[in-house]
Amino acid sequence: MTQPKFKKIVIFGVGLIGGSFALALRKAGVVGEVVGFGRSAANLQQARQLGIIDRIGQNVAEVRDADLVLLATPVGQMAELMARIAPHLGAHTLVTDGGSTKSDVVREAYAHLGKKVAQFVPAHPIAGAEQSGAAAAGADLYLGRNVVLTPLPENSAHSVARVQAAWQACGANIHQLTHAEHDAVFAAVSHLPHLLSFALVHDLAQRDNRDLLLSFAASGFRDFTRIAASSPEMWRDICLANRVALLKELQIYIAELNRINAALAAGDATQLEHTFRAASELRAGWTEK
Repeated sequence: MTQPKFKKIVIFGVGLIGGSFALALRKAGVVGEVVGFGRSAANLQQARQLGIIDRIGQNVAEVRDADLVLLATPVGQMAELMARIAPHLGAHTLVTDGGSTKSDVVREAYAHLGKKVAQFVPAHPIAGAEQSGAAAAGADLYLGRNVVLTPLPENSAHSVARVQAAWQACGANIHQLTHAEHDAVFAAVSHLPHLLSFALVHDLAQRDNRDLLLSFAASGFRDFTRIAASSPEMWRDICLANRVALLKELQIYIAELNRINAALAAGDATQLEHTFRAASELRAGWTEK
């Protein structure tokens, strides 16, 4: 019988990202035992009942003989986790993550993994949903989706290849960026849209006539605000972690709004149509990879 490529993996945070990673590796037949850690005992019990994990971890020292450790918690929790697992990492244990920001995670890795930082290969799976917890996990979440690796100079080619192989086994397409490039890109195309969506819904939530407004909201509002149903804790951490790049993108967006405001105030139909047409053409020609 062919041995699994990863005899044992340990997942911290068995929710949508971590749970789907485990299920995808199981479906691919490349993992033996899956051990799960998390803050919610009820969620971990559900993960075990759903067959996502084989057992609930009792001590972080269990990472010692793991082939791979996935940090799938909100980015704000990763520094503490790194500090806890660092003394126990085996010489051949690799660590990756699913964080939506990379510069902060890399900084914490250098601070808390120390001499074992070469065993950490940062990653960001570009897949998600508004649901959370083990029940939201699915084996096909990463199928055909992009995963960005931001390797460290200390990573060996073998370590990067192993982590890449794990994500590829999930069905993902792999790309590589530096952590700075990653954060600049996702501030523009992911973090800013979430911020704007949260802001619009929060604005309406403060109004006395919000129920009336929402009673007439249709597909445009639904599509734009869908992501405002995402985890507040997770997006708080993402926005703060990437605040430098996000603030830059927010200022650019405010300038764009000011140009539209000026055109609207002046009744400048030509400028409005020019702006809308350029946006429409770009959006129509874009396809999500």
